[in-house]
Amino acid sequence: MYRGRIWDVVSDTFSLTPGAAPLTRDYIAHPGAVAVVVLNDRNQVLLLSQYRHPVQMVLWEIPAGLLDIEGEDFVVGAARELAEEADIACAEWHVLTDFFTTPGSSSEAIRIYLARGLSEVPEADRHVRTEEEAEIAFRWVDLEEAAAAVLEGRIHNPSAVVGILAASAAARSGFATLREAGAPWPEHPSQRGK
Repeated sequence: MYRGRIWDVVSDTFSLTPGAAPLTRDYIAHPGAVAVVVLNDRNQVLLLSQYRHPVQMVLWEIPAGLLDIEGEDFVVGAARELAEEADIACAEWHVLTDFFTTPGSSSEAIRIYLARGLSEVPEADRHVRTEEEAEIAFRWVDLEEAAAAVLEGRIHNPSAVVGILAASAAARSGFATLREAGAPWPEHPSQRGK
């Protein structure tokens, strides 16, 4: 129906059960994304503010980006996005949670990682941020303060909302609920049927 630079709009006709009347649904076919809750040794999460034109607002977010490199491992994509957006590398990676952003209208699936063991990306290896990314501002916020900001309606980005609340819950269990960075993600569209 529509082919875009980042995602397409497709139309599928299917039946829920054999012999049932066919249904047709239009939706956004999305490559998926990764996001990162970066936690420093003071239990602070990295937030960044970025302008998002569809909602015409500057939003507080966690580092995130598209899975738009064919065959790229999910955690490698997350590390790439973190380095590009925040000039940070992390030594310790775990899966925090996976979710669909808007399953009624999009196939977008997001995996959120918890990353710790921070170091700065060397100056010579840093990504040059352009367009909206050039205006990114950073802020370290206590994890529980960030969770309160979500519940008070001050953080609206879905990856940030899900990631911050998941990190807060995981922290209360001593991070016992974390999965390995390479944990299977069968719900991601690229993994179905494998």
